Amino acid sequence: METIVINITAEGQVPAYETDGSAGMDLRAHLADGQPIVIAPGKRAVVPTGLRIELPQGFEAQIRARSGLAAKHGIALVNGIGTIDSDYRGEIGVILINLGEEEFAVNDGDRIAQMVIARYARTSFEIAGSLADTERGEGGFGSTGV
Repeated sequence: METIVINITAEGQVPAYETDGSAGMDLRAHLADGQPIVIAPGKRAVVPTGLRIELPQGFEAQIRARSGLAAKHGIALVNGIGTIDSDYRGEIGVILINLGEEEFAVNDGDRIAQMVIARYARTSFEIAGSLADTERGEGGFGSTGV
C-alpha cells in the first residue's frame, strides 16, 4: 500500500489510524481553553482541531462523520462530507450538528470525525448532442430496486 507524506502543523493531536484496516484517521477536538462545546438538539457548532495540513496537488482530505457518534447520539456533519482542498492552509474545523434529542458535549481530545485522504482528477466537459445508452437509462432514485 502506498504511503503519502503530508506536512502538518498541530496544536491538537495528530490524526492517527486506529486499526491496520482503517481507511480514515480520527480527528480530535482541540479546545484551547479546555471548555466543552455543548451542542443543543437541532443546533450546530464548528469544532476546532488545531490542525493545518499541506496536501499534495491532486489530493483532498474528506472529513466524514463517525458512525458511533451518529448511532448513539445523532451527531452528524452539517455538510455530509467536508472537503479540504490542497491549497487550503487554515485550521481544519469540523461542522457538527446534533440531530439527537439531548444536548451533546464535545470535550477537548474527543474523537469527532474521520479524515480520509483521496486522489481526485480534474475534469473538463464537452457538450454532446446525446449520451450513450445504458441498461439503466434515465432510471433515477430507487429505480434499481430495494
